Formats: sequence, structure tokens, C-alpha cells
Amino acid sequence: MAAEPVRVVAAACDGACSGNPGPGGWGALLRFEDGSVQEFGGADPATTNNRMELTAALALLEALKALPRHPDLAIRTDSKYLIDGFSKWIQGWKRKGWRTASGSPVLNRDLWELLDQARLSGVPLIHVKGHSGDPDNDRCDVIAVAFSKGQKPDQASLVDPAPVADLAPASLQQLLTRLELADRLAERDYGLSLVELAQLVEMPLKQLEGKTEAWTWRDWLVQPSEGGRWRLARAAGGLGLRE
Repeated sequence: MAAEPVRVVAAACDGACSGNPGPGGWGALLRFEDGSVQEFGGADPATTNNRMELTAALALLEALKALPRHPDLAIRTDSKYLIDGFSKWIQGWKRKGWRTASGSPVLNRDLWELLDQARLSGVPLIHVKGHSGDPDNDRCDVIAVAFSKGQKPDQASLVDPAPVADLAPASLQQLLTRLELADRLAERDYGLSLVELAQLVEMPLKQLEGKTEAWTWRDWLVQPSEGGRWRLARAAGGLGLRE
């Protein structure tokens, strides 16, 4: 029997530009239910931040078109311009012949038309605050900034200047970001969908789907909640570094 195709469970995109207009870059990533991640990005020598945001979303939608998708999949972005244009303004623009409410031509019309054609039913855009500790949004920002500077995303020069001895490995920095996010989620008693939980703990979705009782992840107790959601609670005394 053929292996069951691995579905995409999370997606994110971001754009960056130096000068606005100026040299820009975009970054995107796909997270699959087996725990694997696909990253991609690109650059434009003369562009704007908004064009890079739209380009990133377009590349993501084009990639998703040919991939199996989890029904809870959403695209995470920190661009309200992208979200509002894609979900609210675009229909009015088309009715007005690609004019805004004030009668001005719609900026970036070429990209908006391509985005409208690439629209995928059941795949919404959701807003995340930029530079707020969201791991996938932060990673897409790193990719976009790197491309805008003509660099590769994992080059050491992407890190803010500091004595080399004081820099933690990138993997440890990413872990710290996830742990800080887990602390905020627990403190504010936020409920997570199974897809969001898999993204946080970096475990395959299929592995989590078999869990029905409370379990531990590092220093947190992960507990089932109403509506199929999960909540984090700080374990008394800490649970050590285990998953």
C-alpha cells in the first residue's frame, strides 16, 4: 500500500525591506505533521515591505495548492495589510475597477490579482503580533531579513552584533523562545488547538492525536480542555528538561 501523504499542519510568512522602498526579502515556512519543516524565501533589489508581505503569502499559497492540508491549517502573518486586503478590501476593489474608496488606483494590484487567483478555500489568514515570540513568525522574519541583505538565513552575520562567546547556539535560542512562549500561555490560561500544541512542543501531530489524558512537557503539565483544546500549567517544582 502507498504511504499516506503527510499533511501540512502550520504555515507562516513574512516580508522585510530596508528603506521601504529599497532592497527587500520574503520568507515562508511549512510545518508537516511528521515534524518536518520546509523553508523558502526570495529577494527583490528594489521593492517595498508590503510587496514582500504579499509575495511571501503568494508563494505559500502556490506551494500549498499541491500539498495535502490538515483541516485546521491557517497561515500566520504579522501583516494586517495582507489580512485586511485579502479578506475584506479586495472584493470592493474589484467592484470599483481596482480603485480604493477615495478613487485612487490600488497599490500592488498585480500581486493582489495573483493572490485572489491563488486563494484556497478553508485556509484562512490569522494575525500574530510581530516579534512577540511566535516561533514560526520569528523564523520567517529571519529568512526575509537575510534575503533582503543578500545573505543566507543561517549565516552568523544575521545575529545582532555581540561577542561571539556570549552567543548561544541558534537551536538553544529557538528553544528559549518556545519556553518563554509556553510560560505566557500557561500564565494567561490560553487554550491551544492540537495543531498549535504540536507547533509549540515540536512533536508530530499524529503522536499527539493519541493523547487523551494530561501529560508533561518539560516544566509544564499539558491538560485536555473543552472543545478539543489543550492548556498548559506550570508543574509544582518544575519537571526538568524532558519531553
